[in-house]
Amino acid sequence: MTEPRPEPDAQPAQQQTPPGTLDQMQPRPDHGEESYRGSGKLTGKAAIITGGDSGIGRAVAIAFAREGADVLISYLSEDDDARDTARLVEEAGRRCVLVRGDLADRAHAKTVVPKAVEEFGRVDVLVNNAAFQMSRDTLADVPDEEFDHTVALNLGAMFTLCKDAVEHMGPGGAIINSSSVNSDMPSPTLAVYAMTKAGIANFTASLAQLYADKGIRANSVAPGPVWTPLIPSTMPEDKVASFGEQVPMGRAAQPAELAPVYVLLASDEASYVSGARVAVTGGNPIL
Repeated sequence: MTEPRPEPDAQPAQQQTPPGTLDQMQPRPDHGEESYRGSGKLTGKAAIITGGDSGIGRAVAIAFAREGADVLISYLSEDDDARDTARLVEEAGRRCVLVRGDLADRAHAKTVVPKAVEEFGRVDVLVNNAAFQMSRDTLADVPDEEFDHTVALNLGAMFTLCKDAVEHMGPGGAIINSSSVNSDMPSPTLAVYAMTKAGIANFTASLAQLYADKGIRANSVAPGPVWTPLIPSTMPEDKVASFGEQVPMGRAAQPAELAPVYVLLASDEASYVSGARVAVTGGNPIL
């Protein structure tokens, strides 16, 4: 359950170095630290959340813990943000395991699921949320290494974790992959990112069919604009200042506004929901 939150302030123009950190953001995003109230929807479950140090991942980690789940958080290098998320999980009375490293490195990605199994004995929920984007005006502006990194993280890591996790999931297992409104309405300046997000939606739909007979569900969430460190660290300042104005609601979402959707898809209450792509877009439709 969540309590009503005040209308968020518009964000001023600002810039960070990727991957970005919370302490430099103005205003600071709302991850549900004060507002999210659990009701036992995920009691006893063990979850993996990639990119769980900030943004959507942190909001999901807070909500999952307050719903009763232990959480492993995979993150790149934002140690202070990750430790703060772990504190919030532990204050909810749940365990939090932190795994630092670059998921674009296949060898590192292969360590995440085994670590969760070692710590929790199983994997009930996998949330593939870690991603990279960079705004580029032309394809000539996209370095080959940036293309390779974006594909390796957004698609390769997701594939690796899904492949490893399903071997440890039983009936009731849930995979939730973060896609994007860009999977359906691609931004021209986010061409590489948008391509990967369309791939995530497509791959998730295949997973739902592949593992239905094992009782494992797979769904994707398609967020619209969300105020996270990814935005000021990958977009020009002028676009940061107007970020979110293009949607019917006229503003970017706070990460806390995404978390209840992930909770539902992870819970046994969504036992017949698989193969879905859930739009959380502030009014923009997806097909």
